[in-house]
Amino acid sequence: MDTRNGYQTDHEPRLSSDLLRGHTETIVLGILHRGDAYGFEIYNTILERTGERYELKETTLYSSYKRLEQENCISSYWGDETQGARRRYYHLTDKGRETYRRNMRDWEFTRNILDGLMGVPEKPENPSKETGDQTAGRNGTAKSKEKK
Repeated sequence: MDTRNGYQTDHEPRLSSDLLRGHTETIVLGILHRGDAYGFEIYNTILERTGERYELKETTLYSSYKRLEQENCISSYWGDETQGARRRYYHLTDKGRETYRRNMRDWEFTRNILDGLMGVPEKPENPSKETGDQTAGRNGTAKSKEKK
Protein backbone atom coordinates (compact mmCIF):
# COMPACT_ATOMS: atom_id res chain seq x y z
CA MET A 1 0.00 0.00 0.00
CA ASP A 2 1.40 3.35 -1.05
CA THR A 3 0.77 6.23 1.36
CA ARG A 4 1.66 9.87 0.92
CA ASN A 5 1.01 12.45 3.59
CA GLY A 6 -0.71 9.75 5.64
CA TYR A 7 -3.35 9.00 2.98
CA GLN A 8 -3.82 5.77 1.07
CA THR A 9 -3.22 6.49 -2.63
CA ASP A 10 -3.98 3.09 -4.18
CA HIS A 11 -7.71 3.32 -3.41
CA GLU A 12 -9.90 2.69 -6.43
CA PRO A 13 -12.82 5.13 -6.68
CA ARG A 14 -16.15 3.53 -5.85
CA LEU A 15 -19.76 4.50 -6.04
CA SER A 16 -21.34 4.76 -2.63
CA SER A 17 -24.72 3.08 -2.48
CA ASP A 18 -25.65 5.77 0.07
CA LEU A 19 -25.38 8.37 -2.70
CA LEU A 20 -27.80 6.45 -4.92
CA ARG A 21 -30.28 5.43 -2.26
CA GLY A 22 -33.51 7.26 -2.95
CA HIS A 23 -32.74 7.78 -6.64
CA THR A 24 -33.80 4.37 -7.96
CA GLU A 25 -37.18 5.67 -9.13
CA THR A 26 -35.56 8.59 -10.97
CA ILE A 27 -33.11 6.20 -12.65
CA VAL A 28 -36.02 4.03 -13.84
CA LEU A 29 -38.03 7.06 -14.98
CA GLY A 30 -34.98 8.34 -16.87
CA ILE A 31 -34.62 5.07 -18.75
CA LEU A 32 -38.33 4.98 -19.57
CA HIS A 33 -38.12 8.60 -20.71
CA ARG A 34 -36.43 7.20 -23.83
CA GLY A 35 -39.16 4.62 -24.47
CA ASP A 36 -41.01 1.61 -23.11
CA ALA A 37 -38.90 -1.21 -21.73
CA TYR A 38 -39.37 -4.48 -19.87
CA GLY A 39 -37.95 -5.10 -16.42
CA PHE A 40 -34.81 -7.04 -17.28
CA GLU A 41 -34.10 -4.62 -20.14
CA ILE A 42 -34.06 -1.75 -17.62
CA TYR A 43 -31.67 -3.77 -15.43
CA ASN A 44 -29.35 -4.34 -18.40
CA THR A 45 -29.54 -0.68 -19.41
CA ILE A 46 -28.30 0.32 -15.95
CA LEU A 47 -25.39 -2.11 -16.26
CA GLU A 48 -24.59 -0.84 -19.74
CA ARG A 49 -24.77 2.87 -18.86
CA THR A 50 -22.46 2.37 -15.88
CA GLY A 51 -19.98 0.19 -17.74
CA GLU A 52 -21.03 -2.63 -15.40
CA ARG A 53 -19.60 -0.66 -12.46
CA TYR A 54 -22.96 -0.43 -10.71
CA GLU A 55 -25.70 -2.99 -10.37
CA LEU A 56 -29.14 -2.43 -8.89
CA LYS A 57 -30.54 -5.65 -7.52
CA GLU A 58 -33.51 -6.96 -9.46
CA THR A 59 -35.62 -7.08 -6.29
CA THR A 60 -34.90 -3.38 -5.72
CA LEU A 61 -35.91 -2.59 -9.28
CA TYR A 62 -39.13 -4.61 -9.18
CA SER A 63 -40.09 -2.92 -5.90
CA SER A 64 -39.47 0.39 -7.61
CA TYR A 65 -41.67 -0.58 -10.58
CA LYS A 66 -44.47 -1.47 -8.17
CA ARG A 67 -44.18 1.86 -6.29
CA LEU A 68 -44.03 3.87 -9.50
CA GLU A 69 -47.08 2.06 -10.86
CA GLN A 70 -49.03 2.65 -7.63
CA GLU A 71 -48.13 6.36 -7.88
CA ASN A 72 -49.34 6.41 -11.53
CA CYS A 73 -45.88 7.43 -12.75
CA ILE A 74 -45.67 4.35 -14.97
CA SER A 75 -48.13 1.88 -16.43
CA SER A 76 -47.42 -1.67 -17.52
CA TYR A 77 -48.65 -4.05 -20.15
CA TRP A 78 -47.82 -7.55 -21.31
CA GLY A 79 -45.85 -7.89 -24.53
CA ASP A 80 -46.92 -10.26 -27.24
CA GLU A 81 -43.68 -12.19 -27.70
CA THR A 82 -44.03 -15.19 -29.95
CA GLN A 83 -41.02 -16.94 -28.44
CA GLY A 84 -39.88 -17.22 -24.85
CA ALA A 85 -41.57 -15.94 -21.73
CA ARG A 86 -44.02 -13.06 -21.86
CA ARG A 87 -42.50 -9.77 -20.82
CA ARG A 88 -44.11 -7.04 -18.79
CA TYR A 89 -43.33 -3.68 -20.36
CA TYR A 90 -43.33 -0.38 -18.50
CA HIS A 91 -44.48 2.91 -19.97
CA LEU A 92 -43.87 6.41 -18.64
CA THR A 93 -47.09 8.35 -17.95
CA ASP A 94 -47.51 12.14 -18.04
CA LYS A 95 -47.26 12.17 -14.24
CA GLY A 96 -44.06 10.12 -14.54
CA ARG A 97 -42.57 12.63 -16.99
CA GLU A 98 -43.33 15.48 -14.60
CA THR A 99 -41.95 13.51 -11.64
CA TYR A 100 -38.77 12.82 -13.62
CA ARG A 101 -38.34 16.51 -14.52
CA ARG A 102 -38.95 17.57 -10.90
CA ASN A 103 -36.54 14.94 -9.55
CA MET A 104 -33.87 16.03 -12.02
CA ARG A 105 -34.26 19.68 -10.95
CA ASP A 106 -33.98 18.56 -7.31
CA TRP A 107 -30.89 16.49 -8.15
CA GLU A 108 -29.23 19.42 -9.94
CA PHE A 109 -29.96 21.67 -6.94
CA THR A 110 -28.58 19.04 -4.53
CA ARG A 111 -25.49 18.46 -6.65
CA ASN A 112 -24.77 22.19 -6.77
CA ILE A 113 -25.07 22.41 -2.98
CA LEU A 114 -22.76 19.42 -2.49
CA ASP A 115 -20.26 20.77 -5.03
CA GLY A 116 -20.16 24.07 -3.13
CA LEU A 117 -19.69 22.32 0.20
CA MET A 118 -16.88 20.20 -1.20
CA GLY A 119 -15.12 23.06 -2.96
CA VAL A 120 -15.85 21.97 -6.53
CA PRO A 121 -15.62 25.02 -8.83
CA GLU A 122 -18.97 26.12 -10.20
CA LYS A 123 -19.48 25.49 -13.90
CA PRO A 124 -20.76 28.42 -15.94
CA GLU A 125 -24.39 27.97 -16.97
CA ASN A 126 -23.62 28.75 -20.60
CA PRO A 127 -19.93 28.48 -21.54
CA SER A 128 -20.52 30.29 -24.86
CA LYS A 129 -21.56 33.42 -22.93
CA GLU A 130 -18.21 33.47 -21.18
CA THR A 131 -16.05 33.08 -24.27
CA GLY A 132 -18.42 34.79 -26.68
CA ASP A 133 -16.97 32.92 -29.63
CA GLN A 134 -18.75 29.58 -29.72
CA THR A 135 -22.32 28.36 -29.91
CA ALA A 136 -23.65 24.85 -29.77
CA GLY A 137 -24.63 23.37 -33.10
CA ARG A 138 -27.77 21.29 -33.61
CA ASN A 139 -25.94 18.04 -32.96
CA GLY A 140 -24.40 19.39 -29.74
CA THR A 141 -21.00 20.18 -31.26
CA ALA A 142 -19.50 23.61 -30.84
CA LYS A 143 -19.15 25.86 -33.85
CA SER A 144 -17.42 29.21 -34.11
CA LYS A 145 -19.47 32.37 -34.37
CA GLU A 146 -18.56 34.60 -37.24
CA LYS A 147 -17.75 38.15 -36.16
CA LYS A 148 -19.20 40.89 -38.34
